[in-house]
Amino acid sequence: MTVLPPTHDATSQTRVTRLRCQHDDRLTAVPPGPVLLRWEAESDAAAACQLGYEVQTRATGGDWIASDVVPSSAAIDIPAGTVPLAPREIREHRVRIGTPDGWTAWSETLTVEGAITAAELTAEVIDIDSVTEGPAPVFRREFTLEAVPLRARLYISALGVYEVRVNGERVTDGILNPGWTSYQERILLDTVDVGRNLRVGANAIEITVADGWYRGRMGFADRTEIYGDRIGPIAQLELTDRDGHVATLVTDTTWRGGFGAVRCASIYDGTAIDLTAAVDSASPGFDDSHWQPARIVPFDRDVFIPRPLVPVREIATLPMSLTERDGAIALDAHQNISGWVRLDVEGRRGATVTVRHAEVLEPDGALHTAALRTAKATDTYVLDRDGRHKLEPVFTFHGFRYAEVVGDVQIISADAVAISSDLRPRSEFHSSHAALDRFHENVAWSQRDNFVSLPTDCPQRDERLGWTGDAQAFAATANTLFDSESFWASWLRDLEVEQDDDGAVASLVPNIIVPGDLLMGGAAVDDMGRAGWADAATIVPMASYDAYGSAEVLRVQLTSMRRWVEHLRRRAGSDVLLPEEPFQYGDWLDPDAPGDRPWEAKTSPLFVANCFYARSAALLARAEEILGEDATAHRELASRVAAAVWDRWQDEALLTQTGAALCLEFDIAPEGERAALAEALAANVRAENGRIATGFLGTPLVLFALSRNGHLTEAYRMLLRREAPSWLYQVDRGATTVWERWDAIKPDGTIHNGAMDSKEGDSMISFNHYAYGAVIDWVYRTVAGLDPIEPGYRAVRIAPRPAESLRHARAQVRTPYGILAIDWEVMDDGAFRAELTVPFGVRAHLDLPTTSRSTVTVDGAPAPAPATLAHGRHRLEVTAAAVVPSDAPSS
Repeated sequence: MTVLPPTHDATSQTRVTRLRCQHDDRLTAVPPGPVLLRWEAESDAAAACQLGYEVQTRATGGDWIASDVVPSSAAIDIPAGTVPLAPREIREHRVRIGTPDGWTAWSETLTVEGAITAAELTAEVIDIDSVTEGPAPVFRREFTLEAVPLRARLYISALGVYEVRVNGERVTDGILNPGWTSYQERILLDTVDVGRNLRVGANAIEITVADGWYRGRMGFADRTEIYGDRIGPIAQLELTDRDGHVATLVTDTTWRGGFGAVRCASIYDGTAIDLTAAVDSASPGFDDSHWQPARIVPFDRDVFIPRPLVPVREIATLPMSLTERDGAIALDAHQNISGWVRLDVEGRRGATVTVRHAEVLEPDGALHTAALRTAKATDTYVLDRDGRHKLEPVFTFHGFRYAEVVGDVQIISADAVAISSDLRPRSEFHSSHAALDRFHENVAWSQRDNFVSLPTDCPQRDERLGWTGDAQAFAATANTLFDSESFWASWLRDLEVEQDDDGAVASLVPNIIVPGDLLMGGAAVDDMGRAGWADAATIVPMASYDAYGSAEVLRVQLTSMRRWVEHLRRRAGSDVLLPEEPFQYGDWLDPDAPGDRPWEAKTSPLFVANCFYARSAALLARAEEILGEDATAHRELASRVAAAVWDRWQDEALLTQTGAALCLEFDIAPEGERAALAEALAANVRAENGRIATGFLGTPLVLFALSRNGHLTEAYRMLLRREAPSWLYQVDRGATTVWERWDAIKPDGTIHNGAMDSKEGDSMISFNHYAYGAVIDWVYRTVAGLDPIEPGYRAVRIAPRPAESLRHARAQVRTPYGILAIDWEVMDDGAFRAELTVPFGVRAHLDLPTTSRSTVTVDGAPAPAPATLAHGRHRLEVTAAAVVPSDAPSS
């Protein structure tokens, strides 16, 4: 029974160090509704633990209102009071926890502000006459202030993508705002604090809007105006004075619009900027009498919702090297990124500067642009005066490492500007294996480069779409590398929006495919409900829950998960298994599939589809159990489907890496058959000398299937193989991100042509595709040994597995409870030594690399078996440690 200490004294040696809520603390305002708290703590007392907590809440400057004292060790999803946060409301929260030696001091205060919703919007969407792929319209309004307001909030969004300036200064560092969501139901509304930009007297606000994803050319079907043919902003400026009076300025017909320097802006094709056409419309006093009066765009304001995640931002600036080549200047960022080139040039008025981009170079040093397909990826500038200019595009981005600049100018410097949804890094990994470390960085960069508002497949060609198969395959690794919780939560709302009436999940989210768009083998195929892609509906929410420990994502997505599984049940009809269908993606890009028909993998697509059916049913049942719902029906469904899959395909499962991995990792193989199946998989790997033979669906699973079933040697042989196809082959070929195809660059240095049997002239080759990087989750869990065994790392297994070719690793993960870290090394005498840091509130179960001759000590004392450690720093040592034999190179 939990006995809490008296509440009157703060006597504990424990401290609450990081109080936050479910929303990113960098948002100016958050969606109204319940606020759910979470916190980290530290303690100098080895035996300390959380016995309970108390939360206090107040309006800014008001009196604290205390909750009841709650006996609990929970520190995630703690309600901050019983009344939901209201629009525009500002609340402060603090917490303290009870421990065996008393209560902590109160935490630092967390301030949370409620954004407005569509119900509070009185602004209208406005536009002027503009044409698709033409000049970007600019909207402006002046206003006068007698005093600087106490509080100034600009609530803003657009049909299209926007930039906003007040008195000549850009007021948000978000890029491509409001981002891409399922615009037919969800467009994000930003909250911007503009108080520091205002002044007494005349003020001006300017909003430039470009086509973006809303009206611009998107998708391999080469369509424009997918969501509408009119673009423009919606903005509501609310100014609160010291007496609490609110003055409001909204977009309406009093605004005026014209055009400026941006002559064209396209996500795929780039931006054309003519500086001779630039206007200073963001400053007071500009004469806009010759501009058009704004028009009201009839539009349902209910579509606008408060932003729930951080925007896309500039995350890195990389200096580029400059080389003259054939009359042009060749640039190299030495890293493949999503973003653009920022130039500092000297030139004369009227000079034109053209910048082209590519991920790799042809053997002769020219840009390889074939992979872009129809995307021009070209930015152009016309200089407005003699002298020095800073040049960079707007309303576009490119996937590139290399660029070429042509123009009658002197280039003084060039930088590559990398952009991404600004997710905080969550982890670090370093080891004695240089190539593995580089691959880890490649995967992190591919996540950054493809998490640009949504999880895309690639950042360079005329695609850049939210493929659900790529997303589910990579979700666990994404959650390990970056704090992706709110990113997935937003995208999953779009996934549900895009489910059809029967519950089928789209291949793309947001879904812009219409019948006839998707061609495989020359025939149109259905993109709805495809196995391994649509199963993102169950896999991604559960991956988020496991990584972050919050059941909120399961609660929000439960209906979507159920609709998907029930859709599968209806497709199976009176049979247990799904029937043969005209098309499945299957184990996409299996290296043994025909290069132009990547869906023709070795493992039967119907086998794969039914494995994922069983998996989705099992994940749904688990979600129902977590949420206290009756899971009986879906648990039994999962068992029936799994048994039927094994009965029908058990022989095939023995033949392919993907088939074996699916049956082992999805619990399809009966307990008594698992050892034989795992041995067959290991034998396959040995026979292939570690050659990877999996595609998008098998790759995230295959090393787990080996290592969890006693075949670490084969797992390491796959991981550290250097010949194609392999993860490290890409590194040896100079990759700085993850490739779409295992053989994107062939051993002879030639580039895969990417030819596809889909439509005439089609190709598919990307050098920045995160799917095969899904192996990194295994690296953290097995190489580093930081293996969560309860959601949110509440309990972890410390299970590093050193190898002869990998004798040192250092890693950390920022769990919801604090930093979990390890630094281990195998010494020359065969001993294993590690420094382990366990955060407060986490239980660490030791599963160290021992042999029959080993002795284990923890902090200098013999370790009990089994050993569980609480928070703090610990020294671990194992004599005669188990080291996985490996014939792979050591660096």
